[in-house]
Amino acid sequence: MQSPYKGKTGLTRLWNALGYSMEGFRAAYQHEDAFRMELLAAVLAIPLALWLPVGNIGKALMVGSILLVLLVELINSAIEATVDRVSLEDHDLAKRAKDIGSAAVLMSLINAAAVWALVLFA
Repeated sequence: MQSPYKGKTGLTRLWNALGYSMEGFRAAYQHEDAFRMELLAAVLAIPLALWLPVGNIGKALMVGSILLVLLVELINSAIEATVDRVSLEDHDLAKRAKDIGSAAVLMSLINAAAVWALVLFA
């Protein structure tokens, strides 16, 4: 079955997409502890990155690495919600999907730490 909203074009489609995105942010903030913690870290780290005496490319890399963590956490949360929607039973494939999503978040956090270290101490 195709979504009835797929036929929309132009500004209507963009407006609807913005609404769905805002609903997604609200849902992540409301239901995902990890997203709330990472968002708090971002609220602190992004202004810090912009304030620190590093070049604009360094600032962009630092901010981008933090935004990447939030992006990967949102995708991981979507994977987890989808898996839980399909079934709450223990299953090897469900565990694999959730573990891989979690690994992606870990990799984004390691990336952020590496970027910040390289920009600040290189």
